Amino acid sequence: MVTIGYLHYRKRPEKLNKAYAFAAVAKAEGAELLYFSPSAVDFEKRKIRGYIYMDGKWVKIISDFPDVVYNSVGFSTERQDDIVDRLMDLIPFTSYSIGNKMTVFNNLVKYGKFLDYLIPTENIISVKHFFDFIDKYTKIVIKPSIGCQGIDVYYIEKLNNTYQILLASQVLHLNLKEATDFIVDKINTQAYIAQPYINSRTKTGDSFDIRLHMQKNSKGDWVSAKIYPRISVTGSIVCNIHSGGYTADPKTFFRREFGDDYFDIRLQIEDFGLKLAAHMDKIQKELYNEKLDELGIDIGLDENRKIYIYEINWRPGYPPSMSADLGVIKNLVHYSIFLVTGERGNMQ
Repeated sequence: MVTIGYLHYRKRPEKLNKAYAFAAVAKAEGAELLYFSPSAVDFEKRKIRGYIYMDGKWVKIISDFPDVVYNSVGFSTERQDDIVDRLMDLIPFTSYSIGNKMTVFNNLVKYGKFLDYLIPTENIISVKHFFDFIDKYTKIVIKPSIGCQGIDVYYIEKLNNTYQILLASQVLHLNLKEATDFIVDKINTQAYIAQPYINSRTKTGDSFDIRLHMQKNSKGDWVSAKIYPRISVTGSIVCNIHSGGYTADPKTFFRREFGDDYFDIRLQIEDFGLKLAAHMDKIQKELYNEKLDELGIDIGLDENRKIYIYEINWRPGYPPSMSADLGVIKNLVHYSIFLVTGERGNMQ
């Protein structure tokens, strides 16, 4: 029986719906899930103090190292990272970080295949650089280079001698000095990137993006797990669920926004996601000798229905309604088993 390690920063799994769903699906597929955190690893004895789900509850056990590790989250401390790095040298992991937003952008530029879909993106290295950028594009978006959930994303537009800044649903009108102070405060706090604003809006004027959730299946092939639109609240440009946006039923959304073309647009987007996921996998393999298992690709469609890549996430989060989606979990379990039985079998 294949043992799949579920690695998470929480020491106990009781409040993680996804861990429960993962354990149930693993059991149904003939595997065992071992939940553990980095602090539970004993390298000297090659043992782990973890949890398995048995007889309707999580049971604490001492286990041998698992056959494969599903690394469900990133870690924040140096000690945790050191433990994870040591484990990676001993056990196959399902996924690896693709880097921050600028790393992803630069890698895609380097390989060239998806240049037509990239939004010009630059690190904001100084106040002068910011003003040069907004002078060039007039309407821009700035956001943290390392960030998620739509936090600290700002729309900024130059209007004659003032700057309009949209944060959440609040609008600020700043003069040059005030705008300078605003940018200094931001870039002194963390690294920011700037992009021209893409006018991806519904017929009613609300900003939207589309999340393409791509995963590998039991054969190690990329499949489209979920495609769903995310729509901002009126007056905001941030579509992320955790920042006030909401999801819409994909079929209803595509029919409403694209009319008779909705089916073709849906197929085009799905094909785009599969090709981009495979391309990112190729980049990861060639640059870092690593493989990916799932990606969250966020795209926008402008008024001409041209696709633009907003960002790509290596361990995408899910809306609350999908936090324990069995279709998504099955792909994760199947690919974890494939890494043990498929690839090992091919090497023998």
